[in-house]
Amino acid sequence: MKLLHLSDIHLTASGAIIGGRDPRVNFERALAHALNDHHDAELMVITGDLSDWGDLADYQWLKQRLDAYPLPVRLCIGNHDRRAAFLSVFPDLADDNGFVQGIHDTAAGRCLFLDTAHPETHAGRYCGDRLGWLEARLSEHDGPFLLFMHHNPMPVHLVPFDQIGLVDEAPFRHLVSGHRAKIRHVFFGHCHLPLAGSIAGVPVSSLRGTNHASYPLFSETKLLSACDLPQSYGVAFFGEDYVTVHMVEYGYDGPIRTQGSPDYKAWDRETMVR
Repeated sequence: MKLLHLSDIHLTASGAIIGGRDPRVNFERALAHALNDHHDAELMVITGDLSDWGDLADYQWLKQRLDAYPLPVRLCIGNHDRRAAFLSVFPDLADDNGFVQGIHDTAAGRCLFLDTAHPETHAGRYCGDRLGWLEARLSEHDGPFLLFMHHNPMPVHLVPFDQIGLVDEAPFRHLVSGHRAKIRHVFFGHCHLPLAGSIAGVPVSSLRGTNHASYPLFSETKLLSACDLPQSYGVAFFGEDYVTVHMVEYGYDGPIRTQGSPDYKAWDRETMVR
């Protein structure tokens, strides 16, 4: 089974740019690239920061665009999103408490989409109501589960990023720990960085967004860092006893060399002789 993971698309008004890049154009490029290479994906998930300013028009445009996309898509919201505006366009994605949380079953497991957004802050929250929802969903089904969220659920050890990570990370990880035998993987966004690790023994991964990129500048302790690395999306493959996750840098426009090209002519792959 194959699943696509996009994050931090940061949609803006048509023609507006962030970091010298047009988020709408780059999102369109990501959709086209993913569909060309992975038209057999069972699901696409976009883990938040759907809009850069939480503008209603961005969500309206996104809905129109995704309604025409041939793959099923599920959404999480992030710190740049506005829940009320989002739910006015996607009302069916609300849980009983008004958070953007839901379920989608796939061949690889039951997907749970979590809402870690909190108004007026870039840090994430996962309050008692949301923890209760997640506990109930994990308890009512045998799994396996795949979790999707916006904020990083563990420290990334980059001070400016950890200052806006998940504030309730310890209770969240404690809940995950109690169900870790049923959770295959946790996918998140927010940091605009390729990241991998684990929480309570459960593997986690993240990636750069579809527009602007961050950089792991460990010497910087106050300001978020940005760079011009290529835009990306993720593709995950699920076997019975494994998960493989790629970050596809579709924004890269340099050469790609394969065996048989001039750099590799003197090397025989079959005999390992050069």
